[in-house]
Amino acid sequence: MTTRYDEDARNVLGGELASCSMQPLTGFFRNGCCETGPHDTGIHTVCAVMTAPFLEYSKSVGNDLSTPRPELGFEGLKPGDRWCLCAPRWKEALDAGAAPMLVLDATHEETLAIVTLGVLKDYAVKA
Repeated sequence: MTTRYDEDARNVLGGELASCSMQPLTGFFRNGCCETGPHDTGIHTVCAVMTAPFLEYSKSVGNDLSTPRPELGFEGLKPGDRWCLCAPRWKEALDAGAAPMLVLDATHEETLAIVTLGVLKDYAVKA
């Protein structure tokens, strides 16, 4: 069962924030949700669906998300995995032409301070 940091957290569409991923377990609070709080300086609010181009891009700019780090309990991400990505990193990848798709109902409304809803909708996974 997911323990929520903020039961009132909303997604970018104004609804209740949905879970992003329990396997791999994601989120700043490692509760499966892209919630944020005062200590989340990276703003881990975008529920992104990993792609090979994004993982390569992220590694090239110093954030290797694909290599396993057993000492940290991190198995490494692969294409298709959902992960709570930092909103500024998603925007940076967008500007570089490598932004991954995302899940709108699992993307926290704080993302809207960095990226417009129209742009997010352009990258939304179709249900």
